[in-house]
This record gives sequence, C-alpha cells and structure tokens, in this order.
Amino acid sequence: MILLSTSSITKKALARSLKQTMQELPLSKITVKQIVNHCGVNRQTFYYHFQDIYDLLGWIYQTEAIDSLSPFRSYQTWTQGLYTIFTYIENNKAFCLNTLHSLARSHLDSYLYAATYDLMLGVVHEVSSSMRVADEDKSFLANFYTLAFTGLVIQWMQDGMKEPPSRIVKRLSELMEGNFERALQRYEKCPKSRQWHEYVQK
Repeated sequence: MILLSTSSITKKALARSLKQTMQELPLSKITVKQIVNHCGVNRQTFYYHFQDIYDLLGWIYQTEAIDSLSPFRSYQTWTQGLYTIFTYIENNKAFCLNTLHSLARSHLDSYLYAATYDLMLGVVHEVSSSMRVADEDKSFLANFYTLAFTGLVIQWMQDGMKEPPSRIVKRLSELMEGNFERALQRYEKCPKSRQWHEYVQK
C-alpha cells in the first residue's frame, strides 16, 4: 500500500509539473528534463511511470477528468456530466488550449470522446432498458451524439471559451429533451435489417 501511495504521489507531482510548465511553454517545447527538474525527481523516475510526455498527458486527462464522470452516466444526470467537462476545461484553460494547439491534439480529442461517449451510452442503455433495440443501434446513437458534442466543445475552445458553460448545457438540455426516447423508439419499430431493406427498395 505504501508503494502504491508513493507511486500515486509521484505521478501527481509530475502531472502538476507538466501542467504548470504548459502555462508558459507550448507542449512541443517541453522536455522531460524540464518536467523532472521542476518537481525535483530524476529522469529515471519519470520513465519508470510514463513512456513519454504524451503518456503523462493522457494519464492526466484520464485521472483528472474522465474518471470523475462516472456518477453522471444516467438520464437524470448526463447534463451535469457535460457541465463537468466544460468546467474542467475552464479550470485548466492553459493546459487544455495548449493541448488543442499542439501535436497532442489527439489526446484532447480522445479525452472528450471517451468522456462523452460513456455518458451518452449510459443514457442510451438506461432509456432503452425496456425496448428491443440492437446493441449496434445503441452504439450508433451514442456515437452520433458524442461527435456532435465534442465538435461543439472544440468550437467553443477555438472561439475563446466566451459563452458560459451553464448556458450551453441549458440549451443542449432543451434541444435533447425527449430525443433519446424518440430515436430509440424508431430503432425499435424499424429494426436495422428492415430499415436497410426499405432503403434499398427506394
């Protein structure tokens, strides 16, 4: 237990060092040496925990952001989950914008996708619990809403993050009211095989 605790403390120290350094330098200019010097450990310690800086970056998004969303994967709480994503980006503005404008953009995209997809799929499963809807259709629906939301967040960041997250989430909530049920009901009434058959007959 002591070793696990020490490992966690070291990882968090390296994470703080990277985030603080990213407030001053673009990610492409940051080296492992700068990170370890900043938090007082050696390079060997860094490579014991992470393969490279991008590995550390992904760990930060996973532990600080994605893991914190698990309580919100339901129909009643998914908007709180979306709000949590927005506020994480706001509270870590320099870190997230630096990621967005660097070669590590894929890490931000992956974070947003993973976080949002889990929320959306949780809602879809809950709403469809009494319906006969194929898993493939559920995944397709969750993926569709996930891509729409992640695109919205990226645009918000690129526009300077001016609109308050609470307003965006409220508008999303109003837009999505009842949409999950209606979409799933269509899939239930018109199964995938029949949908395709009818499509090709047109």
